[in-house]
Amino acid sequence: MADKLQQSPANIFRRNIGVHCKLFFLLLAFQHTHLSQSQQLHGFCDAGCGGVGGDASSRILVKGGTVVNAYHKEIADVYVEDGIIVDVRPNIMVDDEVTVIDATGKYVMPGGIDPHTHLAMDFMGTQTIDNFFSGQAAALAGGTTMHIDFVIPVNGNVSAGYELYTKKAEKSVMDYGFHMAITKWDEQVSEDMEVMVKEKGINSFKFFLAYKGSLMVSDESLIYGMEKCKSLGALTMVHAENGDAVAEGQKRMIDLGITGPEGHALSRPPVLEGEATARAIRLANFVNTPLYVVHVMSIDAMHEIAKAKESGQRVIGEPVISGLSLDDSWLWESDFITAAKYVMSPPIRASGHDKVLQNALSSGILQLVGTDHCTFNSTQKAFGINDFRKIPNGVNGIEERMHVVWNVMVESGQISVTDYVRVTSTECARVFNIYPQKGAIQPGSDADIIVLNPNASFEINASTHHSRSDTNVYEGRKGKGKVEVTISRGRIVWKNGKLNVEAGSGRYIPMRPFGYLFDGIEKKDAEYLSSLRAPVQRFKASA
Repeated sequence: MADKLQQSPANIFRRNIGVHCKLFFLLLAFQHTHLSQSQQLHGFCDAGCGGVGGDASSRILVKGGTVVNAYHKEIADVYVEDGIIVDVRPNIMVDDEVTVIDATGKYVMPGGIDPHTHLAMDFMGTQTIDNFFSGQAAALAGGTTMHIDFVIPVNGNVSAGYELYTKKAEKSVMDYGFHMAITKWDEQVSEDMEVMVKEKGINSFKFFLAYKGSLMVSDESLIYGMEKCKSLGALTMVHAENGDAVAEGQKRMIDLGITGPEGHALSRPPVLEGEATARAIRLANFVNTPLYVVHVMSIDAMHEIAKAKESGQRVIGEPVISGLSLDDSWLWESDFITAAKYVMSPPIRASGHDKVLQNALSSGILQLVGTDHCTFNSTQKAFGINDFRKIPNGVNGIEERMHVVWNVMVESGQISVTDYVRVTSTECARVFNIYPQKGAIQPGSDADIIVLNPNASFEINASTHHSRSDTNVYEGRKGKGKVEVTISRGRIVWKNGKLNVEAGSGRYIPMRPFGYLFDGIEKKDAEYLSSLRAPVQRFKASA
């Protein structure tokens, strides 16, 4: 059987070009690595960067649009001063020194908040191609005004990871926050988690149940971590795939001679995502702490979340835009570069999973949409041309999310305009306890605002996007609903198809512990203790 599979047309093609491609891509990688920063930024600006420095006006009036919040919409003006929303009402009168944006016939919404990104992340022997400048600039062009990135510890050291990412973010151009990954467990990690929550503004910690031998933690470590998160009022997050079974699945595929990108999906089927999701949910129930499941990609995982929520457990399910809008068919494409750009974990699933995930989002089983933006260019993806296990995992989405969600979910009638604001912005702000500073258009909120034209069309292409990647998994996608203006903390940073951003203008947003998901947790603990009817006082029998 293995011999037959080795002779398949796709494998013959890959094997014949393998040596030549390796040399070619290694040369490209060398050239890319040695590009000066100015050269890289020049290429980025060619895609639509209009210069540095956002519109400096401290006073802006967004006039005549339909202002949309998560639970209400109205025709009103929005007046901004010094980066803060001051007033929201019809017919606000201003003087000539105020910058006026006409939003008549358009929607005025809170800027998007992406809860799941990986910028400048060292992973699988390379680093994601988008850093805190290019990735955030791309986000602003797509209507996202804040994101939360995952800090990866340095050799398990949480504090060292935080310091490294603080430096990586020095050239940021918009507001951002941090989650912290936990990749091992000991007393020092426990102490550092406390510092992160109480001093550094981190209120969420991610545990990988996949990536055996690198990021993966044991169930024992997960339980200890959950208990620590609970005591600190921090949210436990999980990447839910059974890492042991995935490793076995990878070995199985290689033994069968399946070495191309399709082997990635075949080695980690939906059942392994469902199993790990169920396990994490049950352990969170055992500890009695809220749980956040990142990048829900399958029907199997969604069903486990639905069952948990039906029983009253506090579980947040986060689909990502690739899972909502793509299927795995491209992984079987004969062109390696095309197929490899779709490799991410958990994998993009077969057709049908996307529709079920859309239904779960529209019905509230899943609550908010992220991207897992983790981009590698075709040179980096080619590291795995003869072995799918070496293809860096990740796809783009930070710039595309707001447009694709609108087109897939609102234009199709599956969710309302107010629900769109909820799943792309407000719910994220609530879960991570930064609402109403973020995620709302109301007096006192940060002036993170987008103007979306529901009648304008968009088209996505790698040649025009603002990521540094040379590929895009949404290549050629067209739709209606276009972000025409982005305002970030009171500065006009995207307008008329032009970006105006300044490296270093971004701001770190601390996030407070004990968000709404922790309300009433102590009551369930008390109920549990009272139900034990123990310890029982017993007397030893006399001799």
